[in-house]
Amino acid sequence: MALQHEHWISLEEYHEIERTSEIKYEYVDGRIYAMSGGTFENDQIAINLIVALRAHLRGKVCRVASSDMKVLPLGDENPSCYPDVTVTCNPEDYKRGSTVVRSPRLIVEILSRSTRYRDRGRKLRDYQACPSVEEYVIISTQYQRAEIFYRTGEVWTYRQLTAGQEMTLISVDLTLPVSALYEDTTIPEEEEI
Repeated sequence: MALQHEHWISLEEYHEIERTSEIKYEYVDGRIYAMSGGTFENDQIAINLIVALRAHLRGKVCRVASSDMKVLPLGDENPSCYPDVTVTCNPEDYKRGSTVVRSPRLIVEILSRSTRYRDRGRKLRDYQACPSVEEYVIISTQYQRAEIFYRTGEVWTYRQLTAGQEMTLISVDLTLPVSALYEDTTIPEEEEI
């Protein structure tokens, strides 16, 4: 969950805040967004996906990272993001002591009420502008649904999947049931009307 601070700050101020704060902040065009604690459901979805990705990527060059790793999708520090799940296949991103991912291949955001507009708006555009990103996944916490944006050449394609369907993450060649993302949660299969 992100909370926006309303005044403009410089990158230098952002670095000072990061250095002295126990809270993580995302930075976009002079604004910072505090990454406050999420819900149990959000955490459980992230764990389920990280476990599946870790098992699938074992012994391969790609690595999975949690929301503790900062991602710089445009190469510099504007924007600086903390996606829920990131996969990188660039060994420079996970060498000993690395603190940022500069070459994400797969980025996953798990929606909350406070982040849903940024995740579908600005972050979508920034992630699509990153040359290494092949796939961006948005996972709902309201009901069992995953939205996938994937790149084929210069074209982005959109797919929406719901409970009962299988999700294929083309960027890492992993297929799993959408319902597997929601194990150990009480998130309903369908939108409640």
